[in-house]
Amino acid sequence: MAAQGNAIAKSFPLPLDNQSLIGQIEVIEVSAAETLLDVARRYSIGFSEMVAANPDVDPWLPDAGQKVVIPSQYILPDAPREGVVVNLPEMRLYFYPPAASGEPRVVVTYPLGIGSEGRSIPFTSAKITEKKIKPSWIVPESIRAEHAAEGDPLPKIVPPGEDNPLGDYAMRLGQSSYLIHGTNRPYSIGKRVSHGCLRMYPEDIADFFPLIASGTPVRIIDQPYKSGWSDNTLYLEAHPPMKDSSPDNGNNLTLMVRAITRDTSGVLNSKSWERAERIALQSRGVPTQVYRQGEEVVLASIEETPISLVTQRAWMVQVGVFQAADSISEVSRKISGIELPTVVSAVGKEGVCRVMAGPFSHQKQAESAVDKIEHLLGLSGIVTPESRIDTSVPCQIVRQ
Repeated sequence: MAAQGNAIAKSFPLPLDNQSLIGQIEVIEVSAAETLLDVARRYSIGFSEMVAANPDVDPWLPDAGQKVVIPSQYILPDAPREGVVVNLPEMRLYFYPPAASGEPRVVVTYPLGIGSEGRSIPFTSAKITEKKIKPSWIVPESIRAEHAAEGDPLPKIVPPGEDNPLGDYAMRLGQSSYLIHGTNRPYSIGKRVSHGCLRMYPEDIADFFPLIASGTPVRIIDQPYKSGWSDNTLYLEAHPPMKDSSPDNGNNLTLMVRAITRDTSGVLNSKSWERAERIALQSRGVPTQVYRQGEEVVLASIEETPISLVTQRAWMVQVGVFQAADSISEVSRKISGIELPTVVSAVGKEGVCRVMAGPFSHQKQAESAVDKIEHLLGLSGIVTPESRIDTSVPCQIVRQ
């Protein structure tokens, strides 16, 4: 792991065809008043990536100086290394620009915000057919009807500016209505919150837009589990499968087995398979060693997540951590106003309270609550097992 740095690379040398690992993990110290949302944006990491890589860190109130992992190492997707490859479960885009004259090839990668459950962009192949700077948003009738039903009418066209959800740049995929675009809600990057388009941090799309030409091929793929080799070592990177993509993407590990056997011809010992299963269940999004070629598997042990955490039956949605009584009261009132259960509890620091929605008996219910909170209130939420949060200590500033 690398020492603390000030920025993260977005461009990496492209490895040989039989190698797949790029980047390196970093560990940094959180600055005062920073959230994991702030750290994620500073390092061009999606919010969900940051939370998954740091399961024991309070995403809203990490301690100043607390060390956190920057998950800035990636296994390249199993797809042709040309044009743009979007791996939806990973919520990440990979771009393989043509080699400059006399220069080695590189791969560029950025985090994405993607469509909420049931609204994902189709897994398909397309091309960039249109590029626009300062685009106007022609609001689809379905979205206008949805907002009108909720008492939040939208105009037919939203002009460029801070209220435009497309941000300053947009690129159309084929003849469809799907776009790769910026956003006026950067905290949504690394989440499933859009109507299907692919969102990027404003600074990332400003970097990406001039690199890509009209006609560039774009592949939208579904690979929650990626495996690949680097220096005779097999790595596995696991992300939560998308529940709405295919019947195979439930809690079984069929896709993980397929990913590994594609790279090993099925020859692994039992300890390696046990390690792979553990990595898949954790789904931390960090490439982890599974097997070293030509040796007994003697690899550093990974932290063991109790199976009870994987099969957690109660879920909460964290909406934020606040100190001001009026903020706590207002956010709580808004959550209750959209008919979600609200919990306000202390977090072990004087005068500081965590505002949550829940508990929910199923993770899917909690994820739906996140969508509702984002869409109706413009607030960010994160799903977390109830067992990770002490909800028994009531906040002294406001009681529910």
